[in-house]
Amino acid sequence: MIDFTGRRVLVAGGSSGIGLGIARRFLAAGADVHITGTRADASAYPDGDLDGLTFHQLDVAAPDSASSLAGEFTTLDVLVPSVGTVAYGGAEFDLETFRSVVDVNLNGVMALCAAFRPHLTESDEASIVVIGSTSSFIATPGQPAYSASKGALVTLTKSLAVAWAKHGVRVNGVAPGFVNTKLTSRSHDDPDVYDATISRIPLRRWGTPEEMGDATLFLASTMATYITGQMLLVDGGITLM
Repeated sequence: MIDFTGRRVLVAGGSSGIGLGIARRFLAAGADVHITGTRADASAYPDGDLDGLTFHQLDVAAPDSASSLAGEFTTLDVLVPSVGTVAYGGAEFDLETFRSVVDVNLNGVMALCAAFRPHLTESDEASIVVIGSTSSFIATPGQPAYSASKGALVTLTKSLAVAWAKHGVRVNGVAPGFVNTKLTSRSHDDPDVYDATISRIPLRRWGTPEEMGDATLFLASTMATYITGQMLLVDGGITLM
């Protein structure tokens, strides 16, 4: 039902985890899908299925990296800034670490949106889908930088949606709950932590990257042409408890 044939999509951070799940969903829907990762090339991701995806190296925290990447494109229909990082063990209470996490999770997302806005305004079905988190809505006591940056994405999404509606660019977001990825493996692989999370999720399981891809595909599609400025929780109901 959702067809992206002839559309060009960029999933920043699409070389692994949720980003890769999103990228593969767009690819299955017929899109020309580009992804980014911090490593030198696609061969540096031997554990990921990057077949059919066009790879670009990007360190979004590096100055002018987003604008340099935008210079490699002539057109773009959908931008999915799925870049993100987290620091464990209380490290985010250190101000330098706090700044580095925010620089990726918030500033990096804005840099990508700003850099690709001129391309998107040329599209007749332009869409940005920001990747937030349940931490966009609830406290994450051990990761104040992650929580603050993901929370800020909610109002960034709203602000860009209003500002860029006149350019024909819809801006929405997906807020995943617990999803098994490299970023969350520390929690997933700890039996005590895993069992504690399952007890809080009404659907009694973690989500998959592909399920986050389905929600993203919907928001970027012609089935959602009257939706903008929304952050859709895809969390198995955990924020209901």
